[in-house]
Amino acid sequence: MSAMLFHRFHAFSSTLALAFCLLLTNPAHAVGLLRDADIEYGLKQIAAPILRAAGLSAGRVKILVVNEGSLNAFVVSNDAIYVHYGLINRMDNATMLQAVLAHEAAHIANGHITRRITNLGNANKIAGLGMALAVAAAAAGGGKAAAGIALGVQSSAQRSFLGHTRSEEASADQSAIRYMKSAGADPKGMSQVMELFSGQELLSVNRQDPYTRSHPLSRDRLRQIEAYVTAYGNLPADPQAEYWFARVKGKLSAYTNAPKWTLRRLKETPYPDVRYLREAVARHRQSQTRKAISAIDKAIATRPGDPFFYDMKGQILLETRNFGAAAASYGRGVQLAPNDALLLAGYGRALLANGQTKKALPILEKARSRDFRDGSMLRDLSVAYAKTGQTGMAALTTAERYALIGRLKDAGIHAKRAVALLPQGSGPWQRAQDVLIASERAEKKRK
Repeated sequence: MSAMLFHRFHAFSSTLALAFCLLLTNPAHAVGLLRDADIEYGLKQIAAPILRAAGLSAGRVKILVVNEGSLNAFVVSNDAIYVHYGLINRMDNATMLQAVLAHEAAHIANGHITRRITNLGNANKIAGLGMALAVAAAAAGGGKAAAGIALGVQSSAQRSFLGHTRSEEASADQSAIRYMKSAGADPKGMSQVMELFSGQELLSVNRQDPYTRSHPLSRDRLRQIEAYVTAYGNLPADPQAEYWFARVKGKLSAYTNAPKWTLRRLKETPYPDVRYLREAVARHRQSQTRKAISAIDKAIATRPGDPFFYDMKGQILLETRNFGAAAASYGRGVQLAPNDALLLAGYGRALLANGQTKKALPILEKARSRDFRDGSMLRDLSVAYAKTGQTGMAALTTAERYALIGRLKDAGIHAKRAVALLPQGSGPWQRAQDVLIASERAEKKRK
């Protein structure tokens, strides 16, 4: 997989989100996210009607892809739904994905996550879950700690936190199908998702997909879902949702399968622009740069107002060290989508690589203000600060990046340096203090 398209890191939107990922996996190998402007925009289009039907803000709740090939989806806070790329790759249509998103949105709307946040504070409820508060201002743009890392997690804590109750699952199922009906999405997608997991509970725990363990299936639950679906009836497919699903799955599968696999299956894609996009990804991964550029140019010709095809072209050019052309392509994408954080980050990265540091700095700052989860952007921002002589801000941004990936000891080293360099009492100085305090608390936990 190309190193620049997806930003792998372990940063999450809240203490609870990062705690979950360390509960779910070996703490030494925390879950990472696959960040891509095109994919996240497509997921937003698919999710928006579902989120609105659930009474949630389609602008606030992000849909993020987890770098795991297993089948799972989850929520651990009220502002993001996480979906494994493996689950998306196994789905056949947009309504299946909308069913999963509707179910997870129901856990948010029905208050299940809020109750877990409350219970998280009770040590007797989740034994062994030590929390070290980390970066606040960096994560949320304010001055209070808002991100962190879970320490000393035990398997009992994992079971306690992850396991939904039967009543929660029944409630989420019913709400999800209602949301789908209200959003104009065919409720049959829920039945199709359940078919993916049928028979899972007959397997040993180690062989089950994570979704089955955290969202236990039962015959009664499956029968109830079928009854709900039958009662609500079928709806026609939404062409817009189906297009964006094909694009999301097409790009993800092109990056997570061998290039030859993708090239053999191009004709299976019904949308010409998505075919060209998938070919561009496969050719780029084979280091066939001319063919990759030719393919993405064909996609651009098909949809000249699409900012994300320029993002893809910029990525190919940047990774083949054609920095000036990469900056121009990213710049065109930003003209078309001026507030997309990942596009802005790519543009800033290309400008930085092209030696245009002063122009890159405000672009990267804007990207960070809109989305702090991009670890590559934070690294680039610290470089831009350093090159413009702002050593205090460079140390602060480095500290925040380390804190967000759970390396609080390293974060503390850079935060201490930032505190010494930044004007006392200023906003950045306070942010550095937040990181330093989080690091010191984590160190006390370890002793």
